[in-house]
Amino acid sequence: MARKLATADTVDLTALLDFVRPRHQMVLTTFRSDGSLQSSPVTGGVDEAGRIVIASYPQRAKSANIRRDARASVMVLSDEFNGPYVQVDGAAEVIDLPDAVEPLVDYFRAIAGEHSDWDEYRQAMVDQGKCLIRVIPGRWGPVATGGFPPG
Repeated sequence: MARKLATADTVDLTALLDFVRPRHQMVLTTFRSDGSLQSSPVTGGVDEAGRIVIASYPQRAKSANIRRDARASVMVLSDEFNGPYVQVDGAAEVIDLPDAVEPLVDYFRAIAGEHSDWDEYRQAMVDQGKCLIRVIPGRWGPVATGGFPPG
């Protein structure tokens, strides 16, 4: 049986975003007030401006942490456990309602495509009190896979 070799491919921003777009399983890491890390499994996508976008709620720890310290790290995972992944670090922000409504529409499109009733979706986001987290890629990579060291 052949051993699977680990990979670590350096990519530019365009290739990074191409890698992230079809992958929606992520782990968002933010910084608590004492400087320790807080990580959350999330669903995310890439908006038209090339930011990683994640829907959340204003009262969640990740939102509070970003408001206090506008940095975040996102580990983007593949559907298969042993598939390729990448870590993306960058400036982060929280967008609240009512300003979050249209960005949440963009988030949905990035994750699932078109909705059958956009007015219903917009109202649901308002009713649920959602917010949107954006992470601007500042540094990343490499795009990696697990396995045995090459050579």
